[in-house]
Amino acid sequence: MEAFDNFWSVAVDYAWGMPLVVLLIGAGTYFLFASGFTPFRALKHTFQILRGKYDHENDPGEITHFQALTSALSATIGMGNIAGVAIAITLGGPGAVFWMWVAGAVGMATKFFTCTLATMYRKVDENGVEQGGPMYYIEEGLGKKFKPLAVMFAVFGMIGSLALFQSNQLASLLDAQWGINSWITGTVSMVIVAAVILGGVKRVGQVTSKIVPAMVVIYFISSLIVIFANYKIVPEAFLSIFTSAFGTDAVVGGAAGMAFKTVLITGVKRAAFSNEAGIGTAPMAHGAAKTKEPIREGLVAMVGPFLDTHIVCTLTALVILTAGVGGGSDGVVMTVNAFDNGMFGIGKYVLALVITLFSISTMISYSYYSLKCSTYLFGSKFGQYYIYVYLASILVSALWSQGTVINVLDTAFAMMAIPTLIGALLLSPKVIAALKDYFVRMKI
Repeated sequence: MEAFDNFWSVAVDYAWGMPLVVLLIGAGTYFLFASGFTPFRALKHTFQILRGKYDHENDPGEITHFQALTSALSATIGMGNIAGVAIAITLGGPGAVFWMWVAGAVGMATKFFTCTLATMYRKVDENGVEQGGPMYYIEEGLGKKFKPLAVMFAVFGMIGSLALFQSNQLASLLDAQWGINSWITGTVSMVIVAAVILGGVKRVGQVTSKIVPAMVVIYFISSLIVIFANYKIVPEAFLSIFTSAFGTDAVVGGAAGMAFKTVLITGVKRAAFSNEAGIGTAPMAHGAAKTKEPIREGLVAMVGPFLDTHIVCTLTALVILTAGVGGGSDGVVMTVNAFDNGMFGIGKYVLALVITLFSISTMISYSYYSLKCSTYLFGSKFGQYYIYVYLASILVSALWSQGTVINVLDTAFAMMAIPTLIGALLLSPKVIAALKDYFVRMKI
């Protein structure tokens, strides 16, 4: 196990350097300007789409626009927002939150492009079902000579889309707070997830469309209670985020003279882990939306990073920075302690419910991503059996250390981002042309 841990520790250092940060932020900035700041100009029309104004039963696809968004959000809004933010502040100081905001802002444009492409270049599989995602838009949009990039995405997607972090952090919390054995947490989680995901993507969409709004509301209200209880410290918390964004002491982690590079990479890395913009997972969910208009699904998708990073992650950051908790070995425990301090001793019970919902919903959605990658590589006949590997990983990861889980997933995400963004950059003129045409037709 030590050799396994060491391998991923070295791998993540190679994968996550300034070149990848430049690719993620640079590509997102280009998409933002190339689209004419679409994420900020079409919000009214986007919410009309989400309300079902343009839904048509006979459109190609499997789930509605709203179900596609909630399926994607159930994967992105989760432990990355709760434990991930705590880890970001511990390792990169409050300034890491600033770079999470930056990554989230440009990530809205990235998701618009990648999810539009996922719908634009769908491919009918051997069962007659239209499939979408980076591997498909790379192969269908750029041609067979780019297939190695598509394969690269799918291979690492099978690893990156395992629900390792969710199972690990849920098990860590229940063990730390209530002494529940990690074996039990892993086994029960595996059974619950299996009961949902073996019903296919339509059941995933139905379940997540109910769970996601409820868990976000509970978390939002709980966060506000803690923040208002410590309202006098809120200005100081915001000030620390901005003043330490370019390299200073990490308030919670205690690291002195923190280098700007560390703060930047930590913030962007944790933002990518949280909102997954540019990683390529969300396009697989949005590629299943019932629509004949790819631009519509791109507009819906761009809402994700805003809700995930600018709302949920910010709430978590303010709770941690105002509650006066110290850094811990497990991000989820640190966040729960912050809530418990600000909610008069009941915070750990409320957060246990929220974290359980977050974790299970993410495990459900990630199964869809893993299966999409495996069926792309091996066909539906053999690829479908990867679902059992996925379920087994829920149990196994409950027993691993937090550090190993994060290193495995961060490495896989980095390797997924490369083909996702290269493909989107090369195909961006197609999206820009479709966007102009759509805006003219819809008189936006």
